[in-house]
Amino acid sequence: MGKYYWGTGRRKTSVARVRIKAGSGNIEVNDEKYDEYFQTKKQKDLVMQPLNLLNMQDRYDIFVNVNGGGLNGQAGAIRHGLSRALVEMDESLRNELKQAGFLKRDDRMKERRKYGRKKARKRKQTSKR
Repeated sequence: MGKYYWGTGRRKTSVARVRIKAGSGNIEVNDEKYDEYFQTKKQKDLVMQPLNLLNMQDRYDIFVNVNGGGLNGQAGAIRHGLSRALVEMDESLRNELKQAGFLKRDDRMKERRKYGRKKARKRKQTSKR
């Protein structure tokens, strides 16, 4: 059994724990194939970005546990965690992943709802007469 490398990724309210080991390119997300877990091509491409950048699509088996948020946030969290795991495995990949922006946590969050309003900024309609 090969050695595992770990990375934790976060995006919005999603947290992804990513394990990678040498293998044949299988990707499992919450014990499902990632093609079945993610519906859109955009989400699938987002997960594969670090591997495509480094031309390592078929070198590693990837196992992901992800929870919280929606599918887009989860895909972003997996990308972040996968990039961190790749850097833990091989420190020489850090510069390339960092320049692509995959190691920076995307800290944009939903703004909280304020009292007296419908949503964060939406106000009640005012009557002119």
